[in-house]
Amino acid sequence: MAQPPARPAPSTEVAAFLEKVARMPAARPERGRPGRLVFAVDATASRQPAWDRACALTGEMFLATRDLGGLAVSLAYWRGFLEFAATPFLTDGAELARRMATVSCLGGQTQILRALRHAMNETRQDKVGALVLVGDAVEEDVDALCHAAGELGLFGTPVFCFHEGSDTVAGNAFRQMAKVSGGAYAPFDSAAAGTLRDLLRAVAVFAAGGRAALAALPGAAAARIAGQLPGPKAAR
Repeated sequence: MAQPPARPAPSTEVAAFLEKVARMPAARPERGRPGRLVFAVDATASRQPAWDRACALTGEMFLATRDLGGLAVSLAYWRGFLEFAATPFLTDGAELARRMATVSCLGGQTQILRALRHAMNETRQDKVGALVLVGDAVEEDVDALCHAAGELGLFGTPVFCFHEGSDTVAGNAFRQMAKVSGGAYAPFDSAAAGTLRDLLRAVAVFAAGGRAALAALPGAAAARIAGQLPGPKAAR
């Protein structure tokens, strides 16, 4: 019996993700306006350690974009029995971290579709540069999720899926959502806070300033991306 192809190492997938983001031809927001990003995080019972890490890293997104006109982030999360919440777009990293610190994780099923619909409602009113999904499970109909993600792609709002853990069902669903929206997928290890930090910074800079801004982002990951850029590519 033929063996299935080996899955690429997480570090390889992260590098591929960062390179893909660097090459995406995002439009920069109007001068003087912050880039808009929806940051959707799973807050079900198993997620408390990851939630705490994400909370500690949110400031990195704002620091990375302060010279690009800034960033406005709407935090969305789901937990418990059909509980879904989303903040207004916040431009203060400390305020975003404060709001995250008041949330405790609670057992329940995923509600990723509601996060996708929240991003759609927002981008219909005022362009959202990117949607970030952070989670370790997908317990919803993948066709419905991909349809909603595809609609976001039509509006120019790519979905970036950051997958914690090794659940293959979740990984496949996150990959498909990212693909149909024109976004990208990257796994990360629960112990690798530095990887998550680099991913969040990359997408924040992409949302605020596009490809050129990402190429100029300080840091080892950004330098590696910039060194590989052959020049602007047409949108796919």
